[in-house]
Amino acid sequence: MANVKIPTPLRQLTDNMTSVDVEGTNVIELIDNLDNKFPGVKDKIMEDNSLKHFVNIYINGEDIRYIDSLNTEIKDNDEISIVPAVAGG
Repeated sequence: MANVKIPTPLRQLTDNMTSVDVEGTNVIELIDNLDNKFPGVKDKIMEDNSLKHFVNIYINGEDIRYIDSLNTEIKDNDEISIVPAVAGG
């Protein structure tokens, strides 16, 4: 099982939990399992079967876009961070 760090904007869907343990062999399976556990999460971070442009996912600090994107393999005890970009001005 991997540990998923939940960003503040998604905590309303996870009963304000800051992290949750989720199973999955790759990122897309993990997202599906996270959404099964906390409905609505997938809609917030994905669109048309890909990550929304303002969402980054990291596995142990590595951006999945530079590995194998949503097919990136996940191992037990990996730390997954979902990071929505924040615009400022």
